Amino acid sequence: MTMRAAVCVRAGGPEVLEIRELPVPAVRDGWSLVRVRAAGLNRSELRTRQGHSPAVVFPRVLGIECVGVVEASTDPAVPEGTTVAAVMGEMGRAYDGGYAEYALLPNATLMPLSTTLPWEVLAALPETYLTAQGALDTLGIEHGGRFLIRGGTSSVGMAAAAIASGLGVETAVTTRQARKAAALTADHVLIEESVLDVWPDGPDYVLDLVGARTAVDSLRVVRRGGTVCVAGSLSGWLIEAFEPIAMIPTGTRLTAFHSETMRGRADVLQRIVDEVEAGAYRPNVDRVFGLGEIAAAHRYLEDDQATGKVVVTLRQE
Repeated sequence: MTMRAAVCVRAGGPEVLEIRELPVPAVRDGWSLVRVRAAGLNRSELRTRQGHSPAVVFPRVLGIECVGVVEASTDPAVPEGTTVAAVMGEMGRAYDGGYAEYALLPNATLMPLSTTLPWEVLAALPETYLTAQGALDTLGIEHGGRFLIRGGTSSVGMAAAAIASGLGVETAVTTRQARKAAALTADHVLIEESVLDVWPDGPDYVLDLVGARTAVDSLRVVRRGGTVCVAGSLSGWLIEAFEPIAMIPTGTRLTAFHSETMRGRADVLQRIVDEVEAGAYRPNVDRVFGLGEIAAAHRYLEDDQATGKVVVTLRQE
């Protein structure tokens, strides 16, 4: 039995993603076979494709997350026919990921869900909302605080704003593109303005999704004693010439969040799904591509055209 998969054959541009027929993976102990229905795209997959993940061996089926139905299970707690999401756990890096009609995944990564959401909507939630929720928990945001999101038009930024709105937090978001501002829901949308024009003393919390390029400036603008959490790398992974003692103001906290922390947290994801179904959170799906359009989807994301989440669907008979 074979399946269609988007295979990254070598490091390079979007053209290195090729649609191929591969054998459906054989089930083994501790792993279950998932029939993939849709997968959210992530910038980490772009970087892996570009060759910035030295541990990844090509060819590789990329995709650090997916949603679908368990086809063959080795875990009695997640039987065949269960709707599941999976995210991280070296998915799409150490082993083949979600850019395929079937994925063999470690049982520990599977999150069983109860939902009526369409597949393309459900696929927009796992990595995005789990990262946003985990980052807000890491920041320790409290009611009445002032919260800045840098990288507000990213899918995680939009999810963080949605969660924060329910916490009684005054929120500001930044974007470099005025055309994307209308899609943002926050108390303050900053295009050219500095957050210090809005809050002269600075925000209490900063979620920095831009990363390397802005992290030092985030430490500069946050109020003394506030907290900066770096949870994204839209501008890369490394901060050149970073001097912690000189660049972290006394009493100010710098922390980070990695979505691997939320791997397998079905309880958190189910609550998020429930909030989306209730209309409290928006899924923020920007555009949906088919598997055969995977190169175009990567190019779209790489060109910074998306406002929210890009999703690939795998329509099967």
